[in-house]
Amino acid sequence: MSRSGRPTDDKPLPPLYAMTHGGIESTAADEITRDLGGEVKKTARGLVVFRMEQLTDKVLSLRTTEDVFLMAWGSDSLTYKAEDLDTLRTWTARKPDWEHLFKLHHKIRPKTKGRPTYHIVCQMQGEHGFRRADARTAFTEGLAGKIPNGWHYNNENAWLEIWLTIYSKTAVCGVRLSDRTMRHRTYKLDHVAASLRPTVAAAMVRLAGIGPGMTVLDPFCGAGTILAEALDVAEQRSKAGKVRVVGGDIDPNAVFVTSQNLENVGRADLARWDATALPLETASVDRIVSNPPFGKQLSSIEKIGPLYEAAAEEWDRVLKPGGRAVLLAMEHEGLKRVLQSHRWAQVRQTRIRLLGQPSVLSVWNKPEW
Repeated sequence: MSRSGRPTDDKPLPPLYAMTHGGIESTAADEITRDLGGEVKKTARGLVVFRMEQLTDKVLSLRTTEDVFLMAWGSDSLTYKAEDLDTLRTWTARKPDWEHLFKLHHKIRPKTKGRPTYHIVCQMQGEHGFRRADARTAFTEGLAGKIPNGWHYNNENAWLEIWLTIYSKTAVCGVRLSDRTMRHRTYKLDHVAASLRPTVAAAMVRLAGIGPGMTVLDPFCGAGTILAEALDVAEQRSKAGKVRVVGGDIDPNAVFVTSQNLENVGRADLARWDATALPLETASVDRIVSNPPFGKQLSSIEKIGPLYEAAAEEWDRVLKPGGRAVLLAMEHEGLKRVLQSHRWAQVRQTRIRLLGQPSVLSVWNKPEW
């Protein structure tokens, strides 16, 4: 046996990769490195490739990733031509040790009762000299004879899924270890319009740097996704010092939906309020994490400026000197202008797409004095 507890004749663990929401790759890489102990080898748009010394179900606890895979093969040299189909077919057939990958998958996802089921997924973005249907056919042909006899193909909730993802010049193929609950979460029972993706909310909470004893505020809580992710961090920090999570919304339905979604997550202080007149004491909050309303949610785009100005007055009042805010907004320039008028300093900016629209995730520090 080796020091790690693995038999010395074990085959080496292949790389893993995580799919992320575009724009939060660096935050996901930080989580993989710091919390999982992984070694990040490469990042690309929506993708983080990493290695682990050992494979455990801890990979399923990642909060900022949409899915995690065992890598079968990867390439960043597609030609955009039809000849790429031969490459996809050949690499799928010859490069991976499928038997080894399946055994590793079974370690993390033990087989349930009944006949084993599998599913083949092909995703493609960008212009190529072939259709997605053509890529899927080539991929399926490469997998011929690799799936054990007796396994049943199933489109819904298959035990084992093999994915091919093509984006521009990049193609990556792997065995999915996660399931839909990684990206959708089990707590998300109800939704409101423009509800935030949990993995993006988790990235925002991580960027906030929540520590023991802090008070965290979301003044526009919506369906409570940010609050839920903050409560997850609060639970992790509870032994070192309680974290208080506070949120509210002007919409009574949003407050109700939030209370439902948080029922099995943890306790937050919830209230129906006007975010431009918060019922909170001055300098009582350590972190603000929020996705404020954007123009298309209001009756007119002209209303967003006054809303941001009034909300920023309250943020500046309740946030402690030296405190931090992590904000996600489509109308970033207007938000930036308002916050800079309060002498807040932007320390990070990341462009992402929110509900198909370009948005900016920004991190701000309030001055100490």
